[in-house]
Amino acid sequence: TNRYQYPYQYHTSIMKCTILLATLASAAAFSVSPKQVTQATGVAAASITISTLSLSLSPNAAIAKDSPIEAGEQIFNANCAACHAGGQNVIMPDKTLEKEALETYLAGGRNEKSIVNQVTNGKNAMPAFGGRLDEDQINNVAAFVIATSESGWDE
Repeated sequence: TNRYQYPYQYHTSIMKCTILLATLASAAAFSVSPKQVTQATGVAAASITISTLSLSLSPNAAIAKDSPIEAGEQIFNANCAACHAGGQNVIMPDKTLEKEALETYLAGGRNEKSIVNQVTNGKNAMPAFGGRLDEDQINNVAAFVIATSESGWDE
């Protein structure tokens, strides 16, 4: 038997899920907590839980079984890629995440400690992520950036 008696019920459910996902993704980009999203969107968001969607929508989420580099990639994609997609820098084009640029421009040189410092505290146009990401997440992002700058962002 079909779970949905009428086709529009299925489409309505899909539409609600899509709206919720878009709202949560926008909230994540602007560091709004899921609780605030639920309060703002009302019953629709409360009735569709993330667990039933089997998706991880938190910008800070990383699956525990992932290596630090894999976890860092997930966190990077959710929090950093808007400005640093493909290792580039949309605000200051010379200051990319490429190996040579990190060696030249990153305070302290191209190493995980320097990246952790910049991600935690921010600098110039880059916001601080110390209040949004925990220490492990920032360390994972640093591991990902170092590894990817070594292998190349195109791979």
